Amino acid sequence: MKVPYSDDQNRLARFAKALGHPARIKILEILSNRGCCYSGNIADEFPIALSTLSQHLKELKTAGLIQGEINPPYIKYCIHKENWNIAKNLIDNFLAEKKDKYSPCDATS
Repeated sequence: MKVPYSDDQNRLARFAKALGHPARIKILEILSNRGCCYSGNIADEFPIALSTLSQHLKELKTAGLIQGEINPPYIKYCIHKENWNIAKNLIDNFLAEKKDKYSPCDATS
């Protein structure tokens, strides 16, 4: 019988997907260093179009790693601390569980 993916596996995959682009990593670094930041201020740090930056922010927000507060015409983004801690714990647990269980592959077989 095939076992479906666990909630933790799905959450970890969603976080990993959001972390899968260097622009998103940079956005998270900016937000973690500054606390909160308006999208226009974040755009000043990137050599990409504002529409592309918006897509990266959307991906991070959809994954739950950041949250946005709309104050027209501005949007202020911050790290979503609760989900950030969940992501950290899931990643830490995943890596800790696997590090002692693998054996080196034998490339000759």
